[in-house]
Amino acid sequence: MVMAIDEKQYNEYDASRPDIKVPDSGEGSKDETSIVLVAVRFRPKWPPSHYNAGNISLMDTEWVVVPTDHGIEVGQVMGRPVIIKMPMKAPLPKVERLASTHEIELYYRNLDRERVARDVCAERVRALGLSMKLVRVESFFDGSKVIFYYSAEGRVDFRELVKDLVKILRTRVEMCQIGIRHETKMIGGIGNCGREFCCTSFFNDFDPVSIKMAKTQNLPLNPSKISGICGRLLCCLTYEYGTYLDSAKDMPLLGKSCDTPAGQGKVVRRDILRQTVTVAFPGGTQLEFKNSDLEQHLLLQKKKAQSSNIDKRKQKPIKTDKPAAHSPKQKRPEGRQGKEKKGPERSTDSQDNVGSSKGRAKGKNRHNKGRSVQSKAKKNK
Repeated sequence: MVMAIDEKQYNEYDASRPDIKVPDSGEGSKDETSIVLVAVRFRPKWPPSHYNAGNISLMDTEWVVVPTDHGIEVGQVMGRPVIIKMPMKAPLPKVERLASTHEIELYYRNLDRERVARDVCAERVRALGLSMKLVRVESFFDGSKVIFYYSAEGRVDFRELVKDLVKILRTRVEMCQIGIRHETKMIGGIGNCGREFCCTSFFNDFDPVSIKMAKTQNLPLNPSKISGICGRLLCCLTYEYGTYLDSAKDMPLLGKSCDTPAGQGKVVRRDILRQTVTVAFPGGTQLEFKNSDLEQHLLLQKKKAQSSNIDKRKQKPIKTDKPAAHSPKQKRPEGRQGKEKKGPERSTDSQDNVGSSKGRAKGKNRHNKGRSVQSKAKKNK
């Protein structure tokens, strides 16, 4: 039943209904819009999909017709509708209408068709000796195609299998290989926490999970404790990973040196939730400190370093116009004057040296002249 009512009547109708939770009144942004969110389940034990109910009045366990990737489907409403605010850029698909009695009968016939197709496929797999595990069979609501989901370690040649299935079922057949995580999602079960698998209950896509997330959260690196039923790392490791990263920003890193009130040491353990750090010292002792105490100690060390730098600056000599009585600067002009006085003495010495050299040169000339005169006299004789 479609109800065409305006916004005022719709709000009054929501407030009067006990099965719809109206959010707190407040001014929403222009990029948001209020919608009636409803969860619809297409098959038993399948995770529900969410749709916008629009102006259709819905209640728990009602049957509706909704659009999907492969045409329209009939599903059952799970839980009470809730009014929420959603961004306008990411609209949800809307519920088309309430399902009729004939469509509900077709839904149950479709379930029987899927059971028959599963039994036929399992029998042909055994007959052909194929190494594959059949996980789920899904038939379109209009019966135009049947999809078989299977898991296998490698590639499987299923050409003969498809030919046999098409002859028996008289419809199109599609084979889809899936991984171990998707297999667990389709089968379902109870996890170590005692609740239904997250992938089965509300997951749509699988987020990447790494061993670094377990290390950051100080979890034991035991595969049996951090792995799920599928054999992969637990999907819930991603839930609190961001919180741990934010809490550990101001804490010292593991394996790094750390200055503590008891001295310099090495960080060997961190408790992010308690905000404590265990430090090992050279003597072999280990002490636990609160992160706040370490931060206060660092601040005190910085203040002491700043105050010591200021004291060193104050101790430097101050320049004045009048020199001190016994300052070393007073001796500098005396040294310069001494150098100036010694200058002419060095110059006189040099002059004396020049004069002596000239005298020597004159003596040599006279001696040479005497020799030349004697030689001339000998020639005349």
